[in-house]
Amino acid sequence: MPLTDLTHAELLAFRPEVQEPADFDAFWERTIAEARAAGGTPELTPADTPVTQLIVEDLVFPGFGGEPVRAWVSRPLNADGPLPAVVQFQGYGGGRGIAGENVGWALAGYVHVFVDTRGQGSGWGSGGDTPDPHGSGPATPGVMTRGIHAPESYYYRRVFTDAVRAVDATRGFPFVDPDRIAVTGGSQGGGIALAAGALAGGVAAVMPDVAFLCAFRRGVEVAADGPYRELATYLSVHRDEVADVFRTVSYFDGVNFARRIHAPSLFSVALMDTVVPPSTTFAAYNHLAAEDRAIEVYPFNDHEGGGAAQWRTQAGWLAARFGR
Repeated sequence: MPLTDLTHAELLAFRPEVQEPADFDAFWERTIAEARAAGGTPELTPADTPVTQLIVEDLVFPGFGGEPVRAWVSRPLNADGPLPAVVQFQGYGGGRGIAGENVGWALAGYVHVFVDTRGQGSGWGSGGDTPDPHGSGPATPGVMTRGIHAPESYYYRRVFTDAVRAVDATRGFPFVDPDRIAVTGGSQGGGIALAAGALAGGVAAVMPDVAFLCAFRRGVEVAADGPYRELATYLSVHRDEVADVFRTVSYFDGVNFARRIHAPSLFSVALMDTVVPPSTTFAAYNHLAAEDRAIEVYPFNDHEGGGAAQWRTQAGWLAARFGR
């Protein structure tokens, strides 16, 4: 498989100017404030799972508009004192799966919060459990163009708000150290992690892998496969909406969130990725406000990126920053 984008040397210098709305901060401050004002209390109940050497619980917490969002919370048995936490977001089309399916971070000694993605969970994996009770105007199959006509109605406004509220819920657990919360995820999950890292406040580490939802215009123009193609398909039909569509997605661009992230950050990217062009991930990485930052590069991998090898790298990197 050939390289799908720029060379490594070119990527290191790739720092495009991405459209940033003048009211970007005001839009998100208002959105998050409204969600927090909607109220609701996170609820934990024991999960039905054969896992016996960890505590695994079913979390329901209030997300966008106070609407219920689900997650799995896994943590070590008999932990001594509050633990650091890793809040993880899922890739495009996947859900939180089944209880006990994803427990690597809990086994490494963290509270692991694995967040469902509203309206997804039926494309691959073991399913999801969170509906998205909002309609949409004309859209292509998938979620990329749902509500694309305005930032207020765009699908990812709800998803990113859910992510912030997931961090809020995690911070309130008595078994979590609120000063040691990391966010992570792969592909779509990486894009959500960037939004949460910028918007939630007090996030101590950000770890996006092959991060989707960055430098949208570049992604739409370069990606050979995957959900960026949904936007291209939409625009091939709605030819007069190009400016409006890219204005909407500018409120959700990972590059604009990266500019606001000061927490230590560890990225990863794959140079043969046909779904997320590596230049889009580098665009966000190269705009990071964080001084403590690194990016792992996998020259011969597609969208799977570093896989388990990257998780091992993350575990060592995070342990060093959380004093473990």
